Amino acid sequence: MKAPDFDYLRPANLDAALAMLAEHDGNAVPLAGGQSLMPMMNFRVAAPEVLIDLADVAELRGITRNGDHVRIGAMTRYVQLSKDPIILADVPLIGMALPHIAHDAIRNRGTIGGSLALADPAAEMPALMLALDAAIEVVGANGTRLIKADNFFLSYFETVLEKDELITAVVIPTASNTQSFGFCELTQRHGDYALAGVAVSRTDAKYRIAFFGVADRAVRVAALEDTVGDDLEKALAHLDEIEFTDDGKANAATRQRLAGVALTRALEEMTS
Repeated sequence: MKAPDFDYLRPANLDAALAMLAEHDGNAVPLAGGQSLMPMMNFRVAAPEVLIDLADVAELRGITRNGDHVRIGAMTRYVQLSKDPIILADVPLIGMALPHIAHDAIRNRGTIGGSLALADPAAEMPALMLALDAAIEVVGANGTRLIKADNFFLSYFETVLEKDELITAVVIPTASNTQSFGFCELTQRHGDYALAGVAVSRTDAKYRIAFFGVADRAVRVAALEDTVGDDLEKALAHLDEIEFTDDGKANAATRQRLAGVALTRALEEMTS
């Protein structure tokens, strides 16, 4: 199938992009990498009246270290993340996850901001942001907001973004010497969306564990995080607190079992 008719706009800078969003009052959709949006349009799952292509907005690109945080522009592509020395040194969990994200062609075009704005519950980036205690910087008509990742994702393809706002960057604490990381996802084939996956960050004895591909959004379970360091079996019992997805790919019971397998493997990777 082909996408329905739409108008195409290509702003030269951030101010112009925000003005276009405001002008079209909810009828325009930002185009980042387009690796999810364009197929959705071709299948008529999405039908925006206007596409605002952010490819020329230089303010949305780049990776910088600012003190004890790393700032990643929203239009930074996965392939750039995979090669950047700041990411590899200061945000190693992203480097661990990148080879699992789709395929080379997708990573060459896909962007971090595009993935977060789409909020696909089976995507890796939302879970990574939760595990890394990241904040998401957004800009709109009322100025700039810095939103903790824990508060950003609401449900399937739904975030707290207002219709006139754009994600401009993510801000992530740099890794310390007391931190370790683990990542695992289980798929039918390499490059497919996860049936269950997990991203783990541990600082001393404190864990941040984010599951993806199992519910309506990437999720953390506080009771599981509090007990996993002492008793894995007891921690896994807290998976019952997740409302697991039941669909044609896997039922809820299977996803719960796979989530436990993914977590066990991620933890083994951290200690190996």
